[in-house]
Amino acid sequence: MRLLIPLLLVSSAAFAAPNDIRFADFEGDDYGAWKSEGTAFGKAPARGTLAGQMHVDGFQGRGLVNSFNGGDAPTGKLISPDFKIQRNNISFLIGGGGYANQTCLNLIVDGKTVRTATGPNTAAGGSEKLEFSFWDVKDLAGKTAHLEIVDTATGGWGHINVDEIVFTDDKPALPTLNAKREIEAKNRFLQLPVKNGGDKRKVTIFRDGKAVREFDIELADETADWLAPLDISAWQGQKIIVQTDKLPANSRALELINQSDEFITTYDEKLRPQLHFSARRGWLNDPNGLSFYNGEWHLFFQHNPYGWNWGNMHWGHATSPDLLHWTEHGEALYPDDSGTMFSGSAVVDWKNSSGFGKGGKAPLVLFYTAAGNPFTQGVAYSNDGRTFAKHEGNPVVPNITGGNRDPKVIWHEPTKQWVMTLYVEKDGAHTVHFFTSPNLREWKKVSVAEGLKGTNYLFECPDFFELPVDGNANNKKWILTAANSEYAIGTFDGATFTPEIAKLSGQRGRGFYAAQTFSDAPDGRRLQIGWLQAPSPNMAFNQAMSLPLELTLVSTLDGPRLRYQPARELETLRQKSYKVGPISLAPGAQNPLSQVKNELLEIRATFKPGDAKIVRFNVRGVPIIYDATKQEISVSGHVAPAPLRDGKQTLIIYTDRTAFEVFASDGLTYMPLPVIPKAEDLGVAVAVEGGAATFSQLDAHELKSIWAK
Repeated sequence: MRLLIPLLLVSSAAFAAPNDIRFADFEGDDYGAWKSEGTAFGKAPARGTLAGQMHVDGFQGRGLVNSFNGGDAPTGKLISPDFKIQRNNISFLIGGGGYANQTCLNLIVDGKTVRTATGPNTAAGGSEKLEFSFWDVKDLAGKTAHLEIVDTATGGWGHINVDEIVFTDDKPALPTLNAKREIEAKNRFLQLPVKNGGDKRKVTIFRDGKAVREFDIELADETADWLAPLDISAWQGQKIIVQTDKLPANSRALELINQSDEFITTYDEKLRPQLHFSARRGWLNDPNGLSFYNGEWHLFFQHNPYGWNWGNMHWGHATSPDLLHWTEHGEALYPDDSGTMFSGSAVVDWKNSSGFGKGGKAPLVLFYTAAGNPFTQGVAYSNDGRTFAKHEGNPVVPNITGGNRDPKVIWHEPTKQWVMTLYVEKDGAHTVHFFTSPNLREWKKVSVAEGLKGTNYLFECPDFFELPVDGNANNKKWILTAANSEYAIGTFDGATFTPEIAKLSGQRGRGFYAAQTFSDAPDGRRLQIGWLQAPSPNMAFNQAMSLPLELTLVSTLDGPRLRYQPARELETLRQKSYKVGPISLAPGAQNPLSQVKNELLEIRATFKPGDAKIVRFNVRGVPIIYDATKQEISVSGHVAPAPLRDGKQTLIIYTDRTAFEVFASDGLTYMPLPVIPKAEDLGVAVAVEGGAATFSQLDAHELKSIWAK
């Protein structure tokens, strides 16, 4: 920090403008002439974010005052030297806690606080960004004063951030609060300008004086990275007000909003997955409401339509005739007074036990978590698979604890009732509560499955389903899965799940989470899709869904285990095939797949390692290595067990622009991984080390995009 006042001789670079005086910039190795009391501010200015703190930005240079020294609990005060007020305004950057008299910057004259300012935050969430502010001090001209930076708060947001204190005669341009623009809704969409990584602003859409939409968005002030569409078709011909809580001076954000009837997406952007579903715009996470209804596969998903990162949780919606080619329909569920829309499930109410069906049609019924204060469970329904109404009697399951969420509902035929599994955090442990209902509206808790305290076992997004062992309809087991795909196998009597084998590993890769299985699949298969945490940097969309997977339960020496296989529908994407097996491959042999060149690939190999210690694939520059000695597989450096089955290893590999999915050991090892191969790297190579291996199958298929017309 450099202390700069009119009486000091300083270089012109020290001033913000020719007539301004930069009083303090906190760039030094200590606080200089400022006096420090307590421990909150430490012995020197902070160099940005401190240990345990959210990311701090918005300050100038390398240093700032940051009282999160040791967390929110410490207290203290920084007191400046005296100075004479010789400019009309005092400007500064400020952030952190918003508690009057506790987390504040004060101007002291004659022992009294004559001006004060706080940060913006008092509730959970918030931002550590410092914002510009100033005081008009013309009436104090000539008086002697000093500044105090105060932290006496000890709870959440019990700290203050300050930087760049400047004395100036120019009246600084402050942000515009509650900026508004009136728009007549003439087209289907409002196009909102987004700047990835920009400042988040709260936008509210008003119609007839009532707030009908509210969300956070990184509004672009000048040039947008992409346009986020907001469906306004319900208000055609009416006036709506677009209001944002704060805009910088001279921002053009509201001017940049336009209208359009088109939602143009090529689905061939540089990092658009071509085998995996991704949203047209914005962030995507957990799959929700997977179901088969009206002859279509329905995929709902956690969606932020207005940003590249997580937030503003809606339920997006897409349908497919074949589990591959998806059409996105916009938002099925919007946030409301009960909260944002967190994860859940869907069922077809074939006998209309809920009464939601109309005209003799079975309704599609959605179950979701309303993530408000408190979290509760709600119901919505549809009779056409396109429009959705929320039940007037929501919530159907009230709050249990702060961490209750993600209802999964199934029909239990032996007891003729609906069953819900619900994640509930209880006394620091992860549990799944079981409820039953005759009509999808009224629910009764009947049992609790306990997890393991302090672990992720049974942690959120439960799924619950029954599978035959080795296809034997007389030997079925119930499977309870969690978001990280760990699972338990046991029995279920309609009220209580009794695990026989618990805490089994599901997927063995990375970036696969919150998977759910489809209800009402017409052919009886247990089909699953998971959230594939595969980012698409600098795009208008982010994250993807996994390939559709078929789950079966097979016998192993350790007991029954889940097997993952790519759904057979994926075979229809093959457009050119190379079959080179059976073949024996020795060290140094010519690459048998040298002709294969494509970005979208399916590779299938079945081999006996024989004397080979290593069987190595290089697929689009990504190493996939089977270690026969250790019976392990490595994909891009990520290692998982992959035991031989009857002396053989079976591999299936799928490649896309942002992810690979690898199946080994007849699907007992499933490894999805986010990876972005080089666009120009399209080849495939196979080699062995240490001896010869015998391949009974070695096939490669070049695939066409699911977005291809």
